[in-house]
Amino acid sequence: MNPRKPEYVLGIWDGHDAGAGLLCGDRIVFAVNEERLSRRKLEVGFPHLSILAALDYAGTRPADINDVAFSTSDPAKTLTRMVPGLKEEYYLIRRRKKAPGRLDPLKKRFKYRFTEKGPNFLSVALSRYCIRRQLQKLGFSGYRLTLVDHHLAHAWAAACCSGFDRCLVITLDGVGDGLCGSIRQFVAGRFLPVKKNSARVSPGVFFEHVTNLMNMRELEDEGKVMALADYAYPVADRDNPLMDLIRVQGLDFVSSFNSVAMYREMKKILWRFPSEQFACMAQRALEKNVLQLVENAVARTGEARVALAGGVFSNIKLNMKIAELEKIQDVFVFPHMGDGGLAAGSAMAVNNTRFKVSRYKLIDLYLGPDYSGASIEKMLKQYDFRYQRLDHPGPEAARLILNNEIILWFRGRMELGPRALGNRSILARPDSLKIRGRLNLVLKKRVWYQPFCPSLLMEDAPFLLNTKGQDLRLNRFMTTGFRVRQKYRNLMQGVVNIDGTCRPQFVTDENPAFRELLLGVKNKLGRGVVLNTSFNIHGEPIIGSPEQAMDMFVRTGLRYFFIEDFLVENHAV
Repeated sequence: MNPRKPEYVLGIWDGHDAGAGLLCGDRIVFAVNEERLSRRKLEVGFPHLSILAALDYAGTRPADINDVAFSTSDPAKTLTRMVPGLKEEYYLIRRRKKAPGRLDPLKKRFKYRFTEKGPNFLSVALSRYCIRRQLQKLGFSGYRLTLVDHHLAHAWAAACCSGFDRCLVITLDGVGDGLCGSIRQFVAGRFLPVKKNSARVSPGVFFEHVTNLMNMRELEDEGKVMALADYAYPVADRDNPLMDLIRVQGLDFVSSFNSVAMYREMKKILWRFPSEQFACMAQRALEKNVLQLVENAVARTGEARVALAGGVFSNIKLNMKIAELEKIQDVFVFPHMGDGGLAAGSAMAVNNTRFKVSRYKLIDLYLGPDYSGASIEKMLKQYDFRYQRLDHPGPEAARLILNNEIILWFRGRMELGPRALGNRSILARPDSLKIRGRLNLVLKKRVWYQPFCPSLLMEDAPFLLNTKGQDLRLNRFMTTGFRVRQKYRNLMQGVVNIDGTCRPQFVTDENPAFRELLLGVKNKLGRGVVLNTSFNIHGEPIIGSPEQAMDMFVRTGLRYFFIEDFLVENHAV
């Protein structure tokens, strides 16, 4: 008897932060975003490389895939599929690779109004045609192609990975398929619709405007706005003019202004305030309105557990305050909450429809490619650097970190999502402001006020942080903020923000080598915690391959580089 052929479901996303995810049964077999392979930050093109990498990892062929899922068919997205040059031009301007032209203000106004429109028969048909044409180039044939609503894809990702049997599922982002958000109940593996939030008034677009007006890159630098907000004196809500631009009524966001008029009003307000004050007021307006929406939704449905997805929930200060709401029992934030998670979410939607799968256990996020020790050693032999193989790299890495070294750390499968989680990381002591400054200004080339994150042992988290009874297993992957206990502020001064908060990764047994490193640090510092930032230069994607890692090792001028079980040393430093 022939063994049963695996029933794969491939999810793809071909917009902002494009990528692919491959599922089989209740397993996420592989997931990666195109930027890691194309080397263009937040890639917008069709994810050819991601699809091929997924199939290669699974040892399968396009002809073996029976189900393909994709998301979003509104007219704006469909137009960019038909004329890829449009999204490429916007990408280059947004990433400051191309100067805007004289007509750019008009294009911007058109963009915001056009993207608010929901799908129609023609846009759906044309989107399906464009996706099929791209898949045909890769050799796909005889498959079922399923279109999944943008916010439904976000919702499936949040619900299926939460571990909750039932919960409230809220999605919020800029815009997708005519909506800025949705509210659903998840019960026994199915959704009960509660509310769809129109894209006409969007908290995501509101914060995107803030980012753009502060001369930062929208859809990318919103985290900088959040960080800068802590460097201003708080303004009372009654004195905050941004509160007049967007508010919540029941389960709706409402405003007297459309998206274009809102931008003009915000520009007038910014003229009257310093940048940090404007950021502070914007952060508060976002928090107040989303918290009110969550409270109203909990009151309406009676659900005490909440699962969240969508780009708005990349704001870790907002997520922290949601978790602190009195009537919230548990909160789960899908780790790849932005549009980069739509490929996996679309596949989960189809996997539920076809095979009734409604739960995936997120033991870790190491879902990308990996590389054999033999291939890595072959690469190392091409360089003049001295290297050695270690039976246990963790203790040696800990020793160097404690000796004030900054190390590069590359192991196993690449992480999915925007955060380095101990497989593609730059690591350092958590208690040194000098090292933090060197990392920010010399190596990472980031703005001075943007904090780094800690990775810490799960068992040490209640000692280091004010966890307030939260189930830390729900948000292990740097998806929410926590307040650092006063007793440990000095120990964590390199990874704590000025307001005393941090964005931690909690490490259990999912990464033995990284855990061994943290235990080595704990032997000296008393707690297992390190500064962990992504293995990249700011503005570039996190490195994916050994060759990219070695290139950055050379460029940064660091002395120590751990790659799998090899320690590479640059004696010229």
